[in-house]
Amino acid sequence: MARVVVLGGAESGVGAAVLAKVKGFDVFLSDKGQIKEDYVKTLEKWEIPFEQGQHTEELILNADEVVKSPGIPGTVPMVQKIRERGIRIVSEIEFASRYDSAKKICITGSNGKTTTTSLIYYLLQNAGLNVGLGGNIGKSYAYQVATEHFDYYVLEISSFQLDDIYDFKPDIAIITNITPDHLDRYDHKMENYVAAKFNITRNLTQDDCFIFDSDDAITIGHLNNIVLRCKMLPFSQEKEVPQGAFLRDNKMVIRYEKEETDLFLEELALGGKHNIYNSMAAALAAKATGIENEVIRKSLATFQPIEHRLEPVLSIKDVLYINDSKATNVDSAWYALECQKKPVVWIVGGKDKGNDYSVLNDLVKEKVKAIVCLGVDNTKIHAAFEKMVPIITDTASAEEAVRKSAELAQPGDVVLLSPCCASFDLFKNYEDRGEQFKAAVRKL
Repeated sequence: MARVVVLGGAESGVGAAVLAKVKGFDVFLSDKGQIKEDYVKTLEKWEIPFEQGQHTEELILNADEVVKSPGIPGTVPMVQKIRERGIRIVSEIEFASRYDSAKKICITGSNGKTTTTSLIYYLLQNAGLNVGLGGNIGKSYAYQVATEHFDYYVLEISSFQLDDIYDFKPDIAIITNITPDHLDRYDHKMENYVAAKFNITRNLTQDDCFIFDSDDAITIGHLNNIVLRCKMLPFSQEKEVPQGAFLRDNKMVIRYEKEETDLFLEELALGGKHNIYNSMAAALAAKATGIENEVIRKSLATFQPIEHRLEPVLSIKDVLYINDSKATNVDSAWYALECQKKPVVWIVGGKDKGNDYSVLNDLVKEKVKAIVCLGVDNTKIHAAFEKMVPIITDTASAEEAVRKSAELAQPGDVVLLSPCCASFDLFKNYEDRGEQFKAAVRKL
């Protein structure tokens, strides 16, 4: 019996362990930290041996294959020891895809991937298809392969999940865009991060589709270096494309094979330039899946925004509070600021990932009246913006940040939580930050 060892005891790792068990492997799970109670219960229910708070070498280095959770960097000593032994390391999505014959629509990118993934899932559900949602969103893909049956999967996939794939192949692959993010995991080299994203295309065949942003210079730059045999479906807001999606006279036009369909931009449920891109990618994926135009139109017009992504919370004394906690990099914050039409009190800060804030300068000068820093160390934000924003203040909790913003905002303003940074200095994750922000707003 082959031995599979899983490193990491959260959603991805536990899902992989359950699938390994179902498929009859000798399975063991190891987590250097503490495993959450819910996941411990799942492991116990499936009778999967595990350890937490340590990695025991003799229980790990006897593996035939290791499934590594995406949150564990390749630089940790145990991962290096596994590689030195010549044991193959795969990601959860690589492992799960071996046991799954469903059609897969897979979305990666620096920004917009959660919205695009959710939009495509909504489209496929509205078309009456038997579809699962997973990857970096919702339940683990491996757990669903082990316990459920779907004809289609819509999977949001991060660059970390793409690092250890070999044979994994989507039927439709989407790269929403590529901007500098997570460079601390890629030796601070942009080309390494770009290559990880493009892993999603490595096994595409002529029957598969690749949907991409042809306005994104980094994506196009890399496309020129590789040969793809698949159907190419670009989307653009700057030029007409022979196949794909583009803008014409206040309409989004979708060209797929010999058919052309269009949709008025004002009909789209999601506002802002970035969401036109997300809607284009989703519409193309739906067309390539064979979904009818009327279902696409209706779905794009009725989709509800995602929690923590430009999510309107409440309007209090004519000040609108927006939760964009999912904006963990500069580019996400750029989109959030770009679509604001009113003066902004901007809540920003957290764990800096090597951010270059200068790309925000024009938007900050034009739209931001005050900055409320929410982080342990805000020196970089002060240095970046103190010459262009008259008020910059520091806070150390969501409640304090909301109270301060309420003092600074006047009727007609927007208070925007769009942090630009990771949340781990003060919060468990971006969801925790968003929830605390919303709770503080409701207390006002």
